[in-house]
Amino acid sequence: KSGLDPGGAWHAWGMACLKAGNLSSAREKFNRCLKPPMDLNQLNHGSRLVQDVIQYLESTVKPILIADDDYFATLRELEATLRTRSLSLEMMCEGKIQHNSYYQECLFYLHSYGTNLAIISFYMRHDCMREALLHLLNKESPPEVFIEGIFIPSYESGKLHVLENLLETIDPGLESWGVYLIAACKYLQRKNYYHILYELQQFMKDHVRAAMTCIRFFTHGAKSYTELGGKQTWLLKIKDHLKVYLQEVSRTSGRKKMACTFRKKMSATDVSRHINTVDLQMEVTKFLHRCESSGTSQMTGSSLPTLFGNNNMKMDVACKVMLEGKNIEEGFGIAFRVLQDFQLEATEVYSRVAKQLVKQQKYSEIRQLLKCVSESGVAAKNDGDNIILNCLNEFKNIPAEDLDNLIQDMDSDENKIQAYVMCNKLRSAYLVSVRQEKTRAVQLVQHVRQLAENSGDDVVKAICTQWL
Repeated sequence: KSGLDPGGAWHAWGMACLKAGNLSSAREKFNRCLKPPMDLNQLNHGSRLVQDVIQYLESTVKPILIADDDYFATLRELEATLRTRSLSLEMMCEGKIQHNSYYQECLFYLHSYGTNLAIISFYMRHDCMREALLHLLNKESPPEVFIEGIFIPSYESGKLHVLENLLETIDPGLESWGVYLIAACKYLQRKNYYHILYELQQFMKDHVRAAMTCIRFFTHGAKSYTELGGKQTWLLKIKDHLKVYLQEVSRTSGRKKMACTFRKKMSATDVSRHINTVDLQMEVTKFLHRCESSGTSQMTGSSLPTLFGNNNMKMDVACKVMLEGKNIEEGFGIAFRVLQDFQLEATEVYSRVAKQLVKQQKYSEIRQLLKCVSESGVAAKNDGDNIILNCLNEFKNIPAEDLDNLIQDMDSDENKIQAYVMCNKLRSAYLVSVRQEKTRAVQLVQHVRQLAENSGDDVVKAICTQWL
């Protein structure tokens, strides 16, 4: 008469029937106020009213033995049990859920009015993980339901191995679970739970991704190569994963390829290249660890470069190796291999090293660097000259004797003249200029005279004029 929503009254009446033990009557009352959810895969446990019913039924269950349950059940409970069983639920949990009418009642309400997440969470609460997984598969629920309903409760309660065993029992190839397992990996990565992630990747036999996680364990948080020296077991694990992957690829290449959708794939060439990178990183780690331990290390940077970074970071590694040894020659071999393996811009790296040596006032080491570069066998004709010119461009205050020695080491007279001009040594520039072929000598001397005139160097200007 008053036009009020009768839902609340039906719900209260249904709850009263439940409390009185009249299960079939309760179903009838709830049928008038409970509605199935619009989307069974929504990430919640359904309406508050359904949750109240389940909560009450679960709290009412007494841990009675099956025999007792059969003897003392009221007629109404037996009737409700039979009716629930006739729903022919495709999955039945072993044990007391199967035999207790209150649990069956929970399943009736969940299947009629609950979301997939609510059903799965119910199974999980009562140690029926297998049924939870089968329900997830049968209903083709999205990965979010798996994460929320099964995966998070499993690792939080320390049952990740139980979950893994069940996944494998239901589908030994794990293909049915691919989309769920990848979603779980992404979730763990977002949460920075890398140890659980690594364990899961090993279970999935996803060796390429497991190797990538090992790289993270090796590099993350290390402030020095002394620390990295203590983490070299991760490098061995990376190699192990990649080698196992290579074996699996070669095993399956002869047979018809299996359509594995979720494990990361990589060409055999790329895998071999990564194994070489790991080997080289081990050499770099041992070398720099030794340098730091013996106290020859001088460079301190904010981040620690490794060969697992981008090309710029790899160039930092090559510089670090050359600069941290007892002398340039000691680390040059390893640095040269880094430059060759990753096809890095060698001249840029050598110039960076040379500039660092100027800052450290190790001018004789620059000459040693030039010697190593020329003896490497792959240096272009002007590489050594360009290294010196790059240094002079930045540092004008190199002591006169060291400066002369460096310029004398240059191959090309043209470059020597350019170097002397850059350092404002116009007399020296003139002396080299007059040794050139006549036509070129005239051009060079005229240029030096002009510079002398501009800088007010009357002596050099007069010498140039007289020669011309």
